[in-house]
Amino acid sequence: MRLFKALFITFSLLVISTASYAQRIKDLASIEGVRSNQLVGYGLVVGLPGTGEQSPFTEQTFRAMLTSFGITMPNNLKPKIKNVAAVMVTADLPAFSKPGQKIDVTVSSIGSAGSLTGGTLMQTFLKGLDGNVYSVAQGNLVVGGFGVQGEDGSSVVVNTPTVGRIPNGAIVEREVASSFGHGDYLTFNLNRSDFTTARRMAEAINNLVGPNTASAIDATSVRVLAPRDISQRVSYIATLENVRFKPADSPAKVIINSRTGTIVIGKDVRLQPSAVTHGGLTVTIAADQQVNQPNPFGDGETVVTKQTLIDVAQDDTRMFVLDTGATLDDLVRAMNEIGAAPGDLMAILEALKESGALQGELVVI
Repeated sequence: MRLFKALFITFSLLVISTASYAQRIKDLASIEGVRSNQLVGYGLVVGLPGTGEQSPFTEQTFRAMLTSFGITMPNNLKPKIKNVAAVMVTADLPAFSKPGQKIDVTVSSIGSAGSLTGGTLMQTFLKGLDGNVYSVAQGNLVVGGFGVQGEDGSSVVVNTPTVGRIPNGAIVEREVASSFGHGDYLTFNLNRSDFTTARRMAEAINNLVGPNTASAIDATSVRVLAPRDISQRVSYIATLENVRFKPADSPAKVIINSRTGTIVIGKDVRLQPSAVTHGGLTVTIAADQQVNQPNPFGDGETVVTKQTLIDVAQDDTRMFVLDTGATLDDLVRAMNEIGAAPGDLMAILEALKESGALQGELVVI
C-alpha cells in the first residue's frame, strides 16, 4: 500500500476504478430536440476609464450609434474616444426559453482595449444561426480581472480584464421552435455511445412501462413510445428520466496527458507476457571559457578560448517481467519498483502498446 501511495504522489499516476453502478437516465442521456442554442452579437461598451480603444471599426460603430439617435458627426471630425470598446457578446439560450425571461451573457473585447472594468454594454441584438434576433442584451459588466501598466512599459495583469459577464443581462425576445411535442415517439441520446448501455436502458424502460415500449436503434439512441398529449408527455418523461440502470463498463483505456504528466489507467487494462527494462544514458555537456595570456613583452595577444567538458553517466538498468493477464495493480507496483518518472512511464506504456502487450486503447491528449 505504501508503494502504491508513493506512486500516486511522486509520479501523478491517477488510477480510476470504473465499477458500474446504477445511474439515472437523466444523468446518462439527453432528449433529442431538447437543446440549448448559441447566440452572438456585436456591440459597444462605454464608460471605460480611459482603457478603451481607438480603432477604425470602433469609430465606425460609434458613429452608427450616434446616427441612430439622430446625431450626425462631420466626416472630417475624428472623435477621440478612449472610453469605448468594440465587443462580441455571446450567450446560450436554454431549451424552452420564453419571451421575457432573462439569460446571462459574456462580453469580450475584440480590439485593443486594455480593460472592460467599469464599462456598460449598450443595447446589443443577439442573433441565432438563422440570423433572427432571439434576445437583447444590455447592462453593467462584472469583470474579474484587472491590469496595471507603468510608464516604463512594465505591466501586471491578473486574470482576464478584457472579458466580463452580465448576470441576467439579456432578455429573451423570441422562442425557439421545438419538436418536443410532435410524433408518437421520443428519443434518448446517450452522452457516451455504447451498444451495451443502450440495450440496458431500453430494457429498464420496458421493465417499468411494458414490453416493446423502448428499443435501442443504435449505440447512441433509444426510441421510446410516448403519449401525444403534451401534459401527459411531460409527466411521462419526468418518470422515465429517473429510472435507474447499470451502464456498461467503459472500454479499457490508458489516458496520457503529456503536458502535465498525468496518467489515467482504466481498471480493465490488461497486459500480455512481456519484459521491460528501464535505464538510460545521461550525457552532460558543459562549456568553460579560458583566457590565454601571452608571455610578457611577447608578440602575441590575449585571446579567450572555450573548453568543452563531456561527462557520460550510465544508470543502473532494471528489468521486470509481466505474466499473462497482468492487472493494473501489477503494472503499478512494477513501475514503482523501477522508479519510473512520468516521462519514462509514458515511454514504457507507448512501447507496450506498440509491442501488442497492452490490451487497451492508448490515448495521448
